[in-house]
Formats: sequence, C-alpha cells, structure tokens
Amino acid sequence: MPKMKTDRGAAKRFKITGSGRLRRRQAFRSHILEKKSSTRTRRLGREVDVAPGDVKAVKRLLGI
Repeated sequence: MPKMKTDRGAAKRFKITGSGRLRRRQAFRSHILEKKSSTRTRRLGREVDVAPGDVKAVKRLLGI
C-alpha cells in the first residue's frame, strides 16, 4: 500500500499544537476591514480550535 499524501491545501490552513489540538485561522479577516470594528478584527485575528465535528476529517487530510 502506498504512503498517504498530505493534502497541501489543508497543510497550509491548519496547524497542530504541541498538545495535539488542531488550530485554524478565522474567516472574514482578509478584506473590507474598514466597516468592521477594531474589536471585531482583533478578535478575528486569533487562531481558534477546529470544531469537534471536523477534527476527524482534518486529521485525515493532514495524514495524522
């Protein structure tokens, strides 16, 4: 059986922490920022955990 290849698109979007949690960037931070409040853009700048229902699929894409 051949080795499984990592999905390169997913590899650029997700990272795994030292403790094994999956982290992702938040949406709505790339453009049209003038109308969004500073509080909102600051909050969107942080990384968040991948939703529990998506963890299995993301791990598969990353080959974990």
